[in-house]
Amino acid sequence: MSGAEVVVQVLADEGLSVLFGYSGGAILPVYDAIFRFNATHIGPDGGEPMPLIVPANEQGAGFMASGYARASGKVGVAIVTSGPGATNMVTPVRDAMADSIAMVVICGQVPTSAIGSDAFQEAPISNIMSACAKHVFLLTEPEKLEVTLRTAFEIARSGRPGPVVIDIPKDVQNAPLVFAGEGKLPIPGYRARLRAIEEAHLDDEACAAFFDTLAQARRPLIYAGGGVIASGATEALQRFVDRFGIPVTTTLMALGAYDTTAPLALHMLGMHGTAYANYAVEDCDFLLALGARFDDRVAGVPAQFAPNARTVAQIDIDPAEIGKVKAVQWHHVGDLAAALTRLCDYGEKHGLQHAVLARHQAWHAHIAELKHDHALGYDRASALVQPYAVIEEINRRTQGRAIISTGVGQHQMWAAQYFDFREPRHWLTSGSMGTMGFGLPAAIGAQLARPDCVVIDIDGDASIRMNLGELETVTTYGLPVKIVVLNNFGDGMVRQWQKLFFKGRFASSDKSLHRKDFIKAAQADGFGWAQRLERPDQIGTMVAEFLDFPGPAFLEVLIDPDAGVYPMVGPGASYAQMITGEFIAARDRYATQETTNDMF
Repeated sequence: MSGAEVVVQVLADEGLSVLFGYSGGAILPVYDAIFRFNATHIGPDGGEPMPLIVPANEQGAGFMASGYARASGKVGVAIVTSGPGATNMVTPVRDAMADSIAMVVICGQVPTSAIGSDAFQEAPISNIMSACAKHVFLLTEPEKLEVTLRTAFEIARSGRPGPVVIDIPKDVQNAPLVFAGEGKLPIPGYRARLRAIEEAHLDDEACAAFFDTLAQARRPLIYAGGGVIASGATEALQRFVDRFGIPVTTTLMALGAYDTTAPLALHMLGMHGTAYANYAVEDCDFLLALGARFDDRVAGVPAQFAPNARTVAQIDIDPAEIGKVKAVQWHHVGDLAAALTRLCDYGEKHGLQHAVLARHQAWHAHIAELKHDHALGYDRASALVQPYAVIEEINRRTQGRAIISTGVGQHQMWAAQYFDFREPRHWLTSGSMGTMGFGLPAAIGAQLARPDCVVIDIDGDASIRMNLGELETVTTYGLPVKIVVLNNFGDGMVRQWQKLFFKGRFASSDKSLHRKDFIKAAQADGFGWAQRLERPDQIGTMVAEFLDFPGPAFLEVLIDPDAGVYPMVGPGASYAQMITGEFIAARDRYATQETTNDMF
């Protein structure tokens, strides 16, 4: 085989059902090999076994691969050319690394002999990506191509998942090679660390210590992070909660890890988490962090986070996360599902669940009271369209079963707050990087991963502009993706911060004079259903038509430009100082204090 044919065969061996990428000179041998592979392996239904989805630009390909990975739990693959094609992948790679998403990015590169000569479309990708990716390979030895590719997939999906970049010079793609069909690189240090984590076992002493501490608690709380979903531990978490009756709040990345409609679910905590979740964190005396990293949007002031918790316990697969932000009194480094299963088994064997449940009845009543007294709310009598009402109507019709992707901004937080998530991998968002333009291409990747699901991109007028060219990708491939643009004519989240912390100076965030007609743009790109919602009395009918349309659909919603995201824990503030806004009840005994603008 040629090197390019080896690349394609390994992709097939890895079970890839779809690829994403944009072609160019330095990757043409691989693209040609994909074309020939698909042409000679047509399925019984006449479809290609490994179609390659071509976006408007390479960043779109990266976010499509990420959306595919997030929705399916499989490795997403993007294939791009050298130079600008590869540098356009930097943001998606960093985004995947920050959110622990398994991806393999294959970049073409100038011939080996030309590396370092400033050749046409040359960029030092191994140097650029090394700071962004889980691992980077610059492949200059053709005979190592196959084992490197297989190793890349192993690294991407194992341990704490992340993106792996493979830079393949054009001469390596053209080199004649013998395909072995097996083999990986010797990476003894990495595999030894993996084995140590996989073999880590909670012994009886560790389990006893955990339950001894839990036995002293009256108000325990689970703080679940994205690691619950990444590790496939959602069923183990459900069993653990059922056995011991511990309420659950999740991070933005963990929405869907535990059914948000369940009585013990507190939805999301943090800067824009529900008031009742944040108050529960304030009140708890035992905090169990599962696959969570105490990031600044959750624990902005670590010393004041869970101030009444006498014990903080933490389980994570990454030893670097243990105690990194907040000191812990009990911890375990290992597979999360295995650890929760072991704790359940130990508790059941020693008959601990009944005693634990009995001690938590008052706490359960308190949780129910918090959820009732501090529920989300907004101005339901407003003459302007409220974004929350639109999301509530979509949620009412989809019943927490739709896959929701978002851009970044106010619309992202409204979607996180007002949608129900009953299953994992139904919430796709750029959590750590906060990348505007993520939502639309991620929805495309998710729809290709889950053709059985309704996929909805909830976007903002500013965020969707970043990758608006992908509207055409939706219609080119006939994907029934639904797109909602909540249009407040500006950078809404930036404006909210400017209003609160910069005395209302809306520097560069007001786009009311911009002349973009989103409906005409969608129609020009082939959307058969593209409508604008302008009045509250249109919400029910128009949302129903939007969701019922069998193909791609585009709904622009002209929302109240002053609609805000509340609750809000300002920078430098504790949960006790949370701003709840006009329509969410706050606890009167906490006085809101001045916050600073030192962290956007």
